[in-house]
Amino acid sequence: MTLVLAVDDDPAILKTLAINLRARGYDAITVSTGESAVWSVRKKQPDLVVLDLGLPDLDGVEVLTQIREISNAPVIVLSARHGAEDKVTALDLGANDYVTKPFGIEELFARLRAALRHAAQARDSEAPVLCTETIELDLNRRLAHRNGSPVHLTPTEWRLVDALTRTPGHLVKQADLLQEVWGPTYQRQTNYLRVYLAQLRRKLEPEPGRPRHFITEPGVGYRFIP
Repeated sequence: MTLVLAVDDDPAILKTLAINLRARGYDAITVSTGESAVWSVRKKQPDLVVLDLGLPDLDGVEVLTQIREISNAPVIVLSARHGAEDKVTALDLGANDYVTKPFGIEELFARLRAALRHAAQARDSEAPVLCTETIELDLNRRLAHRNGSPVHLTPTEWRLVDALTRTPGHLVKQADLLQEVWGPTYQRQTNYLRVYLAQLRRKLEPEPGRPRHFITEPGVGYRFIP
């Protein structure tokens, strides 16, 4: 049975989540503090975490950071924080999706199922080590090198790399990239793609201003050329 950890300081939300998770065939653990969330991830190894950012002991961003140090389980942030900066920070730190309160239970569970599907696909696929003349990308171990020197990529940047390198040379449409990397409600946020592709090029391209590998097809999408 799929185990879901729900973290929120609101007892009513925790009760609602637990009832709905069990009604849909999931096993559920509920906790109300950041410390208990990290402990539960370490000891119980849940398949997915639903994480509130407004916790009484630790900020949810810190909790997310600690979770990512010990687990690759999908994390869906559930928060009353609506600002774009909060969303970008959480996604950069490794959250798989971001849902704002108040939320619809059916939409939340649709996102939960999507996150679990993507995690299962990632486990089932053997990602290769991609090498060009200047860069090496180990997609399984999340290691990147340019000209032999290590390069740090954020979790969001790695998700972009995953999506673009899965079918080298093939066009990936903007809407498909946005949905896979940021979630179904971000399909119009094309500015995210411009910002993050620019970051990837600065880190990985021999000449960021004249990219050889991460190619833009204006107004349509992007492709990775080995």
